[in-house]
Amino acid sequence: MMELIYVIEDDDNIRDLIKIALEGFGYQVKAFETAEDALQKIGADKPDLGVFDLMLPGMDGLAAIRIIRRNPDIREMPIIVLTAKDKELDKVIGLDGGADDYMTKPFGVLELAARIRLQLRKRAPKEAAKDVLAAGQLKMSPKTREAWFRERLLELTYKEYELLLYLLENQARVVSREELLNNIWGYEYDGESRTLDMHIRTLRQKLGEEGGDYIKTIRGVGYRFRVTASPENEG
Repeated sequence: MMELIYVIEDDDNIRDLIKIALEGFGYQVKAFETAEDALQKIGADKPDLGVFDLMLPGMDGLAAIRIIRRNPDIREMPIIVLTAKDKELDKVIGLDGGADDYMTKPFGVLELAARIRLQLRKRAPKEAAKDVLAAGQLKMSPKTREAWFRERLLELTYKEYELLLYLLENQARVVSREELLNNIWGYEYDGESRTLDMHIRTLRQKLGEEGGDYIKTIRGVGYRFRVTASPENEG
């Protein structure tokens, strides 16, 4: 069965270009001018991936993405932002708001198709997640996307949750910066180190002094989740 892709773009020419190009790559495509129109049908269609512009008439793309991430039926749908906003802060806001990837205009259809293939591969069925993962005083539920430290519910952004869960799932080893970028953000862009460091810093703050110490910095390599301190190379 062909994967269904939603395209939300208010520019008629760009919307038609994307639709025709993706259909040429073998995808089924439904295109919308507004986020409101897409949200009316998305729950029933359950598309495999969404391509969202941010600057839309009416509801903006970021608000629509946040609504999708709160819907348990479609919140795991990969979302690629395609926008003219090209500042690093815009990228951080978009990715932290729930997008899986971020492309700026002008863009190439071959690159867009490649990024779509990447996101669809990452979405491929995996072994069912455990109901709750736990280490020390931290508990995380992949099914409900909730996290608790000492039974206190943590208010995490979408990317903060993904980052913490990835570190927890891979606590037996050191995870490099490049691996975190590829698996959490999906691609490289200028300023990646500052963005990753910022998310690590806010995670430590939200976990508190004890919980924040679970995330170890391995100098020159990356990070490791570990409840007990290691005597070497950690800060």
